[in-house]
Amino acid sequence: MRLAIFDLDGTLVDRTAAFADAIVDLSHDHGYGPEIEYWLLTELADRADRSDFDRLRATFPVNESADHLWRVYIDRMAAAVTCRPAVIDSLTRLKQAGWSIGIATNGASDIQRAKVRATGLANLIDGIAASGDIDVRKPDPRLFELAAARCGTRLTPGDWMTGDNPDTDIAGGYNAGLRAIWVRGLPWPEGLATPHYTAADVTEAIDYLLTHSAE
Repeated sequence: MRLAIFDLDGTLVDRTAAFADAIVDLSHDHGYGPEIEYWLLTELADRADRSDFDRLRATFPVNESADHLWRVYIDRMAAAVTCRPAVIDSLTRLKQAGWSIGIATNGASDIQRAKVRATGLANLIDGIAASGDIDVRKPDPRLFELAAARCGTRLTPGDWMTGDNPDTDIAGGYNAGLRAIWVRGLPWPEGLATPHYTAADVTEAIDYLLTHSAE
């Protein structure tokens, strides 16, 4: 069975818009002022985990525990995150064509899985590996290997990685022995090996897998 591994944030789901909404909602619900809201928007912009709320409590006199705030943040992110219907449709076609579908994502295990469940992706993927599972992050090949294992298989040279980050997704995929599709997003760094294919979005990437994967 052919294996297609996907990045989550910025590839399958829109974390950026969901993040801003989640922080605004969390701040409003707890009566936090603009200073705390700005801190959260700045400090958690790239990634977030429970320890960030320990840092928040060390910086500001908030009453809520870090555990409580982390749970609320997960709930707000899950409520705000979206996966476009076109992406769900494309993944469904990939599944129906006999592909095994995995996710390799940097991020805390609980929040990444909450996004997958909330967006309906859980019904389509065979396995997910989050960096919080084994405390390694892409581009470490071990995360891609774990994603394959969670799908009940091992990485083979004919497998694919699709993502928006040139370093973690594309270079990481290559280092794991995968073919790679770059979903245009971040600028492409000089000196990095070019992807096997470049797509405008993940639906185009899936179309490519369905029509050119044997090349």
